[in-house]
Amino acid sequence: MKAFIITIGDELLIGQVTDTNSGWIARKLTPLGISIVGKISVSDEAEAITNALDFAQAKADLIIITGGLGPTKDDLTVQVLADYFKTELVFNENAFDNLKKRLHSYEVELSPSHRAQSYLPESAILLDNSLGTAPGMWFEQNEKIFIAIPGVPREMKAILEEGIIPKLLKHIEGSVLYHTFLIAGIPESQLAEKLEGIEEALPVFLTLAYLPQLGNIRLRIGGIHEDKHLLAQAIDSLAGKIRKKLGTYLVSEQDVNFAQAIGKLLVDQGKTLATAESCTGGNVAHLLTLNSGSSAYFKGSVVAYANEVKKATLGVKSETLAKHGAVSKQTAEEMAIGVRKTIGTDYGIATTGIAGPTGGTPEKPVGTIWIAVSSKEKTISKKLQLGNNRLTNIEFTSVLVLNMLRKVFLIQKEP
Repeated sequence: MKAFIITIGDELLIGQVTDTNSGWIARKLTPLGISIVGKISVSDEAEAITNALDFAQAKADLIIITGGLGPTKDDLTVQVLADYFKTELVFNENAFDNLKKRLHSYEVELSPSHRAQSYLPESAILLDNSLGTAPGMWFEQNEKIFIAIPGVPREMKAILEEGIIPKLLKHIEGSVLYHTFLIAGIPESQLAEKLEGIEEALPVFLTLAYLPQLGNIRLRIGGIHEDKHLLAQAIDSLAGKIRKKLGTYLVSEQDVNFAQAIGKLLVDQGKTLATAESCTGGNVAHLLTLNSGSSAYFKGSVVAYANEVKKATLGVKSETLAKHGAVSKQTAEEMAIGVRKTIGTDYGIATTGIAGPTGGTPEKPVGTIWIAVSSKEKTISKKLQLGNNRLTNIEFTSVLVLNMLRKVFLIQKEP
């Protein structure tokens, strides 16, 4: 099945709001064996929406539309869809009752515009919106499926997961299976070279997808076959071959984020972690605490941006700062040791550097960053020489220091 995504709203076109819906929808549909063949953002104009529908249905079997379902005058999607499918707008009592219940729970007074929101295309199959007032709508015409859902991300996600995906599964032929590897410490190009022989021998019903991010790569095996048992065997066999090639570059075989994978390793070993951050400004702690259950292994963080904090809170020596500077191997190691002892954890990690784009010197240019990891037995550190993009430097450093913890302390041997 091929899908096309249409997002509606002037705010998307002028950059006032960033379209995160399309990426999220694509990530949910792809594992079902649905290929995203295109996406487009259009204005809140009837003609623009109609043209987008014509274009999309010529390319795909499934068209998903987000936005324009609210109660205001610029929300035109409902009327456009009624016209497009040559159906009438009729007052829907069930939709109105659901809307009243939602508004009552939100302590919002019912208005005429809310009542008008319950006039919906007669031919639409309504999809319950458990988090908002506008229902989703499902149309079928000429063996094509058209789905309209609100543009509010949390409402869109709820409708897709609770109502749309279960219905779509009934339309998908054959079994779809995926297996995902989370990999770190190797560039994408080297990984591709390492797996070249395996990739060349892939069965026609299996695919390998490389999904690189800063500091790590997701490698996804995907397959579609009418025989689910045969498909599962083929994927297991391929996964075994890849696993042997990856060695300790392999972080996880669960579809989790990088910090989650590190957290699971810490939980499995009954170890705890604290962070001391300068140039990353708390981003490592942020990545860890984004994940539910992180209190089992992450105990706290010190954002020691100023030298005074490095000294007073983490115990970095004045002579270390005077002789080597804040951006140095010695300071990074003392920060990692200090936070481990101060908070009382098995491991301490530290970051200190010049994230940029200003602040560099000829001796320590922008992008010079030191990372360190400490346990009771040993402390290690590494110098990074990155670029001058501040956000990239912060994000990349955060992943690299977590991976250093993994490689040195949480697994048995280097690749």
